[in-house]
Amino acid sequence: MLRPAFLLLFILCFSVIAMAQTPSFPQSWEGQWKGILSWYKTGADTARQVNMELHILPGDSANTWSWKIIYQAPQTDQRPYTLKLKDAAKKHWVIDEHNGIILDQFFVADKLCGSFSVGSSIINNCYQLKGDSLVVEFYTMGLQPLNTTGKGTEDSPAVNNYAVYAYQQAVLYRK
Repeated sequence: MLRPAFLLLFILCFSVIAMAQTPSFPQSWEGQWKGILSWYKTGADTARQVNMELHILPGDSANTWSWKIIYQAPQTDQRPYTLKLKDAAKKHWVIDEHNGIILDQFFVADKLCGSFSVGSSIINNCYQLKGDSLVVEFYTMGLQPLNTTGKGTEDSPAVNNYAVYAYQQAVLYRK
């Protein structure tokens, strides 16, 4: 009787130790990532292909990382941002673009996600480490509702619908 309990305890302890040694976000995401961004515009038959890199490197102070995005289409566009921890308990991060723009991000379900508006569009972004790749997704939607449906009652609440203008996806691999 004692043997199965001991074996179960050993497995449990080993699992806890293994989990404790697994690097967490963003340490496990560090590196220079490179791949192709596919940009799909609503109504278009083909995607525009753009070379993309994302460099995630330790910063020069605690709880900061360099978050540099590089696009190459047709000219090189480098965007040197900083990823900063804002609230560890809420897994709340920010990406500081160093021009007055700070994008709130949240680490949820092993993804770094954010939502912001610029001009007449809302952009939802999501970054996720999947095995040996980093998947990056952006959805661009209209800021104003296309229409409102429903009756505005408890059984049929009012529902706003929004246009989806574009979808971007990149699958990046460590260099």
